[in-house]
Amino acid sequence: MKLSFIILFAFVSLKAFSQDTIRIDLLPGEKIWSGVIKDGEKMPYDADYHYDLYANNRENQLQPLLLGNKGLWVWSEDPYAFEIQHDKIIITNAKGSVKYGRAGNTMTDARKYASAHFFPASGKMPGELLFLRPQYNTWIELTYHQNQADVLKYARGIVDNGFPPGVIMIDDTWQEDYGVWRFHPGRFPDPKAMVSQLHQMGFKVMLWICPFISADQAMTMQQLMKDKALLMQQKPDKLTWEKATDPAIIKWWNGYSASLDFTNPAAVTWFNDELDRIVKDYDVDGFKFDAGDMHLYPPDALSMKPATPNQLCELYAQFGLLFPLNEYRACWKMAGQPLGQRLHDKDHSWEQLQQLIPQMITEGLVGYTFSCPDMVGGGNWTSFLDPKTFNQDIVVRSAQIHALMPMMQFSVAPWRVLDAAHQAAVKKAIAIREKFTPRILELARQSAIAGDPIISSMEYYFPNQGFETIKDQFMLGENILVAPVASQATSREVVLPKGKWVSDDGKIYQGGKTYTIDVPLDRLPYFIWSK
Repeated sequence: MKLSFIILFAFVSLKAFSQDTIRIDLLPGEKIWSGVIKDGEKMPYDADYHYDLYANNRENQLQPLLLGNKGLWVWSEDPYAFEIQHDKIIITNAKGSVKYGRAGNTMTDARKYASAHFFPASGKMPGELLFLRPQYNTWIELTYHQNQADVLKYARGIVDNGFPPGVIMIDDTWQEDYGVWRFHPGRFPDPKAMVSQLHQMGFKVMLWICPFISADQAMTMQQLMKDKALLMQQKPDKLTWEKATDPAIIKWWNGYSASLDFTNPAAVTWFNDELDRIVKDYDVDGFKFDAGDMHLYPPDALSMKPATPNQLCELYAQFGLLFPLNEYRACWKMAGQPLGQRLHDKDHSWEQLQQLIPQMITEGLVGYTFSCPDMVGGGNWTSFLDPKTFNQDIVVRSAQIHALMPMMQFSVAPWRVLDAAHQAAVKKAIAIREKFTPRILELARQSAIAGDPIISSMEYYFPNQGFETIKDQFMLGENILVAPVASQATSREVVLPKGKWVSDDGKIYQGGKTYTIDVPLDRLPYFIWSK
């Protein structure tokens, strides 16, 4: 199905401002989307929504972009605050020049213009295995108890229970300490042999990593402080980086640590050397780059070159471009780049399951097209502490939502927590993904070249037809409509645009209507536009 409209890159009323308050008039009925990934389910926004992009990524990606369904785009290289009103957008607290204009008369026109001018596709994509096979992360099963025996047990469980091997990510505490990037000898007696065994089973191996350095690691701290490669503490008598003598100690979810200063070439070189050594010594294939959240960079910390918390987050993300197998959860302004992105850790709940589709739609809309919707069943480990709160149906419906997304990632072991019927339903979802993997990979390659989303809202391909607020179904490419269930229900309404659609069960539907369909636990409904 080809787009029936021409994208107009010519735009009207381009304006650039750097002032206290900017008022942008909206056209009648104009609706607004933004690059605040964690609020995807709130888009398009109701009046009175407001957000400040400065040091406020809320554990996920941010993009300094606003889009309207009548062709409006807003962009700045620096953070700003915005408020949505009935007839206008109010911009305040802008840290740099804010530009805005109109391109064509749809959200798609505006998005294509913004992508081409502000976050063009790099021509590259992350490692293809991230798309080709499900990913597996040891976090939910092992949490802070990563060890060689249980990592291998988890990997064998994947293969022995009939799940296809892919990338396996060994999470936090594989290392001796933060900043001491060697396998802990007590928990991993022969890590190179472990990685070799994982390779033989068909896996590629990624390791969790972060920019923090444990402050009580004296030798590492002394080495880095020789070049002041850490963010420095500002004091009343030491207001500049040149005068600062002590590293900033930052509170994060694992305690208090120093942080690498990625404006300092010495920090970049040290980190690169460390990761290259890991690859050489252990034969690992890539890294999960965690932390780096901009709210973890204190605004008063001193860097070698002046940088906002947003820019420090961006520099950490730029580092990941050195490794094709990568993953980020926190990013600023890195759309169009070959980085694997993931939604923030979700609770094991229906409420947060329902956030996956709108947040993933937002990822693609603002340019983070190589994305994964968290972990199947939820990525918040605390949700799995009480077995009484566990719901097998959530795992199945989560797997179905993942199945036709750009990437799919498991963490909780299905064979441990599911009965035979639920596990069979999950495997059926994987089989559907395998059927469509060539198309997913084709779309990923196209996105690397042209920047188009892999999955999108109905509004993207069917603009101004009344689909703006549909948040529980999505498009894979331009002709596959996916309508998963994200609740305890076994039926749902499906809205089909005009045209002829063939469903997953072979039925033919005439579009332009809303249908109620039965969705038993093992069904993932999808509809293919038919010529």
